[in-house]
Amino acid sequence: MNRYHSLSFKHFLTIMLILLVSFVLLGTAFVGFSYRYAMTEKREAMRSAAGETCRIVRAYSADADFNEVDLRMPISSLSNTSGFQIMVCAEDGTVIACSDQQFICGHLGKSLPEHVLISLMQRGEHTELSTLGGIYQQEQYVVAETAVSVREDFGACYVLVSCDPASMAEIWRQFASIFITTAICVILIAFVISVVTIERMTQPINEIAAAAHKFAGGDYAARVRLPERRDEIHELAEAFNTMAESIENQEKQRREFIANVSHELKTPMTTITGFADGILDGTIPPEQQDKYLSTISSETKRLSRLVRNMLETSRLQAVDKAQVLQKSFDITEVVGMTLLGLEQKINARNLDVDAQLPEDRLIVRGEQDSITQVVYNLLDNAVKFADEGTVLRIQLFKQEKKVYVSVENTGTTIEAEELPLIFDRFHKEDRSRSKDPDGVGLGLYIVRTILENHGEDIYVTSENRVTRFVFTLTLA
Repeated sequence: MNRYHSLSFKHFLTIMLILLVSFVLLGTAFVGFSYRYAMTEKREAMRSAAGETCRIVRAYSADADFNEVDLRMPISSLSNTSGFQIMVCAEDGTVIACSDQQFICGHLGKSLPEHVLISLMQRGEHTELSTLGGIYQQEQYVVAETAVSVREDFGACYVLVSCDPASMAEIWRQFASIFITTAICVILIAFVISVVTIERMTQPINEIAAAAHKFAGGDYAARVRLPERRDEIHELAEAFNTMAESIENQEKQRREFIANVSHELKTPMTTITGFADGILDGTIPPEQQDKYLSTISSETKRLSRLVRNMLETSRLQAVDKAQVLQKSFDITEVVGMTLLGLEQKINARNLDVDAQLPEDRLIVRGEQDSITQVVYNLLDNAVKFADEGTVLRIQLFKQEKKVYVSVENTGTTIEAEELPLIFDRFHKEDRSRSKDPDGVGLGLYIVRTILENHGEDIYVTSENRVTRFVFTLTLA
């Protein structure tokens, strides 16, 4: 399989995509927040420096010998401390003092643009990103405030605090650097963890896939090693092993079924073919042909019964169990009518019948025709394998919500190791072959299948020559 189509790769790609989208969204929000935070902090720092400069101007202007040159020292010191460039302008907007350390400052004598003066006179402050009409050689971020002198003859003046826009973004760059470094570390950790986790998750799935390929190749003994952790993958592996065991058993039963069918069909067909060829080629003399034609007829009927029973088993396997339980009937009547139908066979074997049936009706859930077949098969077997002159006992009784039907005869004891097998398809004991040579070994299998379709049970015991079958039905 192409590794790019594998579940592990898709899972890894999904995790990485989620991380990428998360970091993009988080990064976008972080960039916006950190940038606004950095700009706000910078502006507040500049306003603080402007306010401090205004206090210096008011303090120095109170001196009668005040000179603009006197401002240079304190504002230069404040500029060095804050990192901002500071200028002081006269009331007409002319720069009269600057924090530059140069002996001759190029800013002195330059004037503020008119719109800046108007803003300062109206609002007392102004903020702008520009060169201020050529005062600065490059665009600067400027915070301007009005400083009112305490001397009437000195008039108002304006304080300008400026900085390079690149320096304003420096704190934001530090935030961004921390964020990017953290994001890369998180992605690397997530990569390692996802690779290890995906490998552990997909290993049982790969084992299941390998076992499935073995199954496709005919290896029905393949199983999956169960993971130690109890999760959905463990349940999947456990379900696969259960399914594999079921398929293996079904395959074994299928092969046994085919072998049994082949064996059951082979014997009568060989007999029919041999006797028919003997009649046709004259090997069998005319006076004996009727005898062998009778054998051919008997074997043909046996084949017909075998095919009919096989069709019946196929039909029973396709029965809708829920629909079967919606019907009801009187089991007492069914047992009585079946006994009457077998009266001739019972009399032929000189059997006494002990029928312990209740006088009241017992209405049970199920399909009457199917349960009639169950009762018939059990009574027919009991008659066939009972010793002549013995008692055939049938009991019908109820206990709580169940009805129990018991069929008992006296004959040869079924060996203990044979009891679990008598309900299997085509299973016939040696004793039954002598007493029932026409049987095909599907009667008890059909009985069990019908009862399973009804959700009922059947039990068998055999000891001291007494064999007893008991099956259950549910009261309606």
